[in-house]
Amino acid sequence: MSSRSSSCDRPRARTEPRSRIALGFIVAGAGALGAAAPAGAADAPPWMHALVGVTLPSYKDTTAAVLLYSEDIVTVKAPGRLLMRSRKAYRILRPEGESLSTVQFPFDDQARITDIHGWCIPTSGKDITVKDRDTAETALPGLENGYLVSDLQSKIMHIPGATVGSVIGWEVEQEVVPYSLNSEWDPEDTIPVREARYTLTLPAGWTYRASWINHPEVAPVESAAGSARQFQWVMTDLAAVPIEKYMPPWRGIAPRMVIAVAQSGTQTSGWNSWADLGNWYLKLLGNRRDPSPEIRAQVTQLTASEPTALGRIRAVSRFAQNDIRYVAIELGIGGHQPHPAAEVFAHRYGDCKDKANLLSVMLQLLGVESFPVMINTTRGTVTPGMPANTDFDHAILAIRLPPGVDAAGLPATVTHPKLGKLLFFDPTDPLTPLGSLTGDLQSNYALLVQPDASELVLLPQLRSDSSGVRRTAIMALDETGTLSGDIVETHLGDAAKSQRELLRSMPLDRDRIKPIEARVANSISTFQIVKAAVGNANSVELPFEWHYSLEAPNYARATGGLLLVRPRVVGVLTRSFLETREDRREPIEFEGPTRDTDVVDITLPEHYKVDELPPPVNADYGFATYRSKTELAGGKLHFSRSFEIKQLSLPASKAGELKELYRIIAGDERNTAVLVRTP
Repeated sequence: MSSRSSSCDRPRARTEPRSRIALGFIVAGAGALGAAAPAGAADAPPWMHALVGVTLPSYKDTTAAVLLYSEDIVTVKAPGRLLMRSRKAYRILRPEGESLSTVQFPFDDQARITDIHGWCIPTSGKDITVKDRDTAETALPGLENGYLVSDLQSKIMHIPGATVGSVIGWEVEQEVVPYSLNSEWDPEDTIPVREARYTLTLPAGWTYRASWINHPEVAPVESAAGSARQFQWVMTDLAAVPIEKYMPPWRGIAPRMVIAVAQSGTQTSGWNSWADLGNWYLKLLGNRRDPSPEIRAQVTQLTASEPTALGRIRAVSRFAQNDIRYVAIELGIGGHQPHPAAEVFAHRYGDCKDKANLLSVMLQLLGVESFPVMINTTRGTVTPGMPANTDFDHAILAIRLPPGVDAAGLPATVTHPKLGKLLFFDPTDPLTPLGSLTGDLQSNYALLVQPDASELVLLPQLRSDSSGVRRTAIMALDETGTLSGDIVETHLGDAAKSQRELLRSMPLDRDRIKPIEARVANSISTFQIVKAAVGNANSVELPFEWHYSLEAPNYARATGGLLLVRPRVVGVLTRSFLETREDRREPIEFEGPTRDTDVVDITLPEHYKVDELPPPVNADYGFATYRSKTELAGGKLHFSRSFEIKQLSLPASKAGELKELYRIIAGDERNTAVLVRTP
């Protein structure tokens, strides 16, 4: 599935979304528009000049710009056609705000741009005007590898003269033929907003339903526009949405209004429920789930030697993961409608929804039922309190386990009250085996698609010990302070996937040691990797392993007759993103549940004994725990520690505790044992 949108700002170019996912129409502010600037006009229009002298409140010194005015109007012209006109104006407050002068406008055949202008009112001199002929038209930037064809394009407009103090703005009109008559309004931004307007104009016989997220309902002002009715929402003096590291997507926590439009007495309407959205998607599937003779033969070949139902499910799942390349060809509705399973099988490529659909067909031939699942890979984008919307960027599958299949070894399973045991599986990800899920999908809400009963479901959260690094080191320290020895790292879950991805990106054998060198360099300033080898690099069902030996001169610091040695050899678990002057405002999202452990044995140099050991640490905050202990055992310095993240979404009120925990870890990672020379 493709989001077919570009709502995130990209470096040096602000993208104005036509839709988050081209299933409906989405705008970002609206109001009653005046006439557009006439073609060839040299000056900025009156609505922009009226903003030049407005008085603004005091903002933080770091505020790059303020959105002075956001105004859009959406007019339903006829069933299936919309006219959308939008304009915005900014005042640049700091040099960082100058990036707002470059804007991207996505479009395709279903959302044609019919008019576009940009202006700059500089602090001195004449106004600057940008017209359609001054824009550049290109494929949408930022598409991931694997996209072969997409009809989604972008007009890129650069407005010259944007400097501190200037006012820049733009106006664009689009004719849109949406897949569903749903609209979303995001009045807030990552910069302050002085005024935001949204206007909906409906012909006679049309109605709307508005739902608000993250904000109390705002009532519109209704007026007549001939035989049509007009509804306008206005919000003023909106604070900037703070951008903080490891926060949920800002559009998921900012105020949003979702509108569904319908024509009385017809079937023309937007989605009023998740079931409506699911039924729409099932219609797109249609006969694209019909198996071909070649698919039937492949299923028979793959499962002929598999005696169990789970073995047969594994066999076809591996085929979908590994034998079907990820390539996206998304033209028009192809951004949402899977290609026929027979075509995907014959060509041996497809995108996530194509791979999920093909696997569903293969499972059906085994008598195993499965259901499409739409999800956003950024946890927190879709939440249960939202009305039906289309903020999904990925498609996976829910496999209904047949009776008798033991789910004990399949942690990515939930028990549905009506459907029984459902195993969630990502056929697009060749590095995560059946039964597991990557951290971004865990504890994440997704749309489970089924006839007339599609619903949001919470995907399972796996045990924390299913992912992380288990490190064991057998080291020796000599009298000069040189540390040497062997280290084994066992990577599980997302940690294993990350290492395998790194190796796949390094075709030269001499580069394959770089991940180890980088990790050791974070802990030891001077070292040499003597040898290194990998284990289970291509066996995704098994943990990934690193085996390496290192030598670190001057690892222990000599002072007088003492040696100061750090028991922690490799691995940094602390983070500093909470070390800011301002209090945390937004929740914290962890990548996934993890449990990292270290066990280190250091043989002491001859004629040295332990004089002082670091104190043990036992920090349990509920959402995460850290424990460490250093002791003398069998003439060796024995260090062990564990760090476990149990809760994936942490409220801002817990940020102080998390900061405290990271400080404890940082202190423990710096601790040293004191060795004294004996007579």
